[in-house]
Amino acid sequence: MVDSMDSGRDEEAPLVITTGGNKNSLKNHTRDVHILSSSFLLIFLAYGAAQNLQSTVNTEQDLGTTTLGILYVSFTFFSLFASTTVRMLGSKNALILGSTGYSLVPAAIYLGFCASIIWVGEGTYLTSSARSHSKDYQLHEGTIIGSFNGVFFGYFASHQFVGNLISLALLRDGKEGSTTGTTLLFVVFLGFMTLGSILMCFLNKRDDDGKDRGTPKSSSTFLDSVVSLWDLVVAPLLDKRMLLIIPLIAYSGLQQAFGFTKEIVKPALGVSGVGGLMAVYGVFDAISSLVSGTITSGLSSITLITSSGAFVYATTGALGYVYPLLMAAMLGVGDGIFNTQLNAMLGILFKDDTEGAFAQLKVWQSASIAVVFFLYPHITLQAMIIIMIVALVPAVVCFLFLTLHLEKAFSPSRSSS
Repeated sequence: MVDSMDSGRDEEAPLVITTGGNKNSLKNHTRDVHILSSSFLLIFLAYGAAQNLQSTVNTEQDLGTTTLGILYVSFTFFSLFASTTVRMLGSKNALILGSTGYSLVPAAIYLGFCASIIWVGEGTYLTSSARSHSKDYQLHEGTIIGSFNGVFFGYFASHQFVGNLISLALLRDGKEGSTTGTTLLFVVFLGFMTLGSILMCFLNKRDDDGKDRGTPKSSSTFLDSVVSLWDLVVAPLLDKRMLLIIPLIAYSGLQQAFGFTKEIVKPALGVSGVGGLMAVYGVFDAISSLVSGTITSGLSSITLITSSGAFVYATTGALGYVYPLLMAAMLGVGDGIFNTQLNAMLGILFKDDTEGAFAQLKVWQSASIAVVFFLYPHITLQAMIIIMIVALVPAVVCFLFLTLHLEKAFSPSRSSS
């Protein structure tokens, strides 16, 4: 714990910019961030738009929400072991393998496996790139991690804008019921997914700072492998910092699964209106990600920005229910803030177990998303809004307790004693 506190103290050091460093290194780091971000944009502009339509189109016996619930249960299960898989494969290979689940349109269980490793691989790869960049140019690590996450989630959030505009164009005027319109839509989506998967191959390999992550050797016994795997799954949960972040992670999952498209947008605008409103959501999400990532510099800024995002979420239910467009914009702003800040915080705090930290992020996010999808057929929208507001309170309290405790631990008076 002392080591983690010392490393956190370094993160709050003043920003130092020098003219040293290797220019080729700079090009590689920024190039990889844009390639990774573009790949996720291409893959998820198709997948995200299709997922948005699941709960509004496949309503018979709640098939859409049930299918998504199964997907995220699978996502949760495989995320428990995703850190081990990413360590064995390397973050780049994990990203490539993970992308196949989206481009091949397989069963929900296989997609859950691919989703777990592609997202743990993303967090690990992006954090490794940021750390390498900050070391090469002697830049403030927290600032670079925040900036890289802002760029990535800015790209990623754009998938809601681009993908939903495509679905809006191809399914306009009631065409969602026609075979021709639907077939053309998924052919276009499949092309984007495939291109995104291919683009992953052009990423540079990362050695994740060259640390020995304790990957089981080929000569290890089965029992040794099981014990090692158990340590990787359970160890992060023994860290008080992770326990205090988990409520906020779980809440971010609840918010991502909030089905306002089914309950608010569809009755007012029809199925074709879902794409247009989610495009608005994507624009505000992308802008929020870029801005919040740019101004992130360490724990103090993360605390302030995340608290602002929590306030936006808290007012969404009260104001947005009357105005669907306003709700979409506010949810986009909140999602952009939470995505960049949670990922930046995990990258800053958990240097010794980056894969494990991002695996926990996806375990608790996907578990809460699955719960929402299974609950939707049985509760009202008003009840769901109340649940999310109530869940937000302990999440913010735990988060503020963590950040205040860390700030106190890093204070000059503490260090001089």
